[in-house]
Amino acid sequence: MPLDLFAPFDLGGLKLANRLVMAPMTRNRADANGCVPALMVTHYRQRATAGLIIAESTTVSPQAVGYPFTPGLYTDAHAAGWRRLTDAVHAEGGRIFVQLQHCGRVSHPSLLDGHPPVAPSALAPAGQAITYTGPQDFVPPRALDPGELPGIVTQFRRAAELARHAGFDGIEVHAGNGYLIDQFLRDGTNHRTDAYGGSTANRMRLLNEILDAVCTEWPAERVGVRLTPENSFNSMTDSDPQSHFAYFLEQLSPRGLAYAHVLEGDMTATTTALDYHALRDGFAGAFITNNGYDLARAQAAVNAGDADLIAFGTPFLANPDLVRRYRENLPLIAPDPATFYGGGAAGYTDYPFHQEDGAQA
Repeated sequence: MPLDLFAPFDLGGLKLANRLVMAPMTRNRADANGCVPALMVTHYRQRATAGLIIAESTTVSPQAVGYPFTPGLYTDAHAAGWRRLTDAVHAEGGRIFVQLQHCGRVSHPSLLDGHPPVAPSALAPAGQAITYTGPQDFVPPRALDPGELPGIVTQFRRAAELARHAGFDGIEVHAGNGYLIDQFLRDGTNHRTDAYGGSTANRMRLLNEILDAVCTEWPAERVGVRLTPENSFNSMTDSDPQSHFAYFLEQLSPRGLAYAHVLEGDMTATTTALDYHALRDGFAGAFITNNGYDLARAQAAVNAGDADLIAFGTPFLANPDLVRRYRENLPLIAPDPATFYGGGAAGYTDYPFHQEDGAQA
């Protein structure tokens, strides 16, 4: 019998209204201090019919910042702002996790009080950082000393603690998209020769230490992990992503995590060379996939056992009522890329809900 995307789903004891997940999407609408403004509260409240919202990438310390106007979760003021947002989502019956993030080398000294970005190895990505004064060339990062890594772990633990105070239902550790943890996982960016480099086990050490730490603040079934095995975004490469990420997922499996959230393919090229069904088979828990899914492809993936939940990105930007539109086969609104990053309400909170008379309001 086909599974129903719109039926409730039990995520480690957390009851979700459906299997549609709103993917974490950076929108650069926080204030300059990383606090959540009222506009962000409205945006997420509008989309609370998603089975689960994974709130956008949220930095765990001042050192973790990589973009302007992105939210943080390392001060009490940050937690208070997020609390207003989570309360609004819960009032609409929604569920929401927060994605905890350290950008690592994908940053610029102008965002870090003049300090260089940090990374596993002193290898700069190609391209330019987005800063408050416009694009600037990436600079070589500083390789982290082994003695600094417990401090990185503590940043994630503290953010996880504040996420509880902020009223989230759980957390997602961002280990993908070319940011710090991903930089440790993949051998194209991790050239270390100490206990955090070389073998797959060593390259996974920082992620394991972070998970151990955040699971002192949350039960494992409220902690997810985001992985992007072949995504080239932010100049990422790996010599054997199929076997390396099979290992990572197999090692994550016994932890009893809420989920593994895996981006299929390369979001910059919309191609894939990996066997994601095989990767999914190596992880015993709930599996979320994303990258360019529409309703038909999502239903097929769930029915084939390739995923338990499907994360949608851009469709949720322009369709706050995406769950209803998919369920009732209503037309979708196309998003405006010019309003994706930064700005105000335009292209953020002003997309209309479907009305029965055919009008949009």
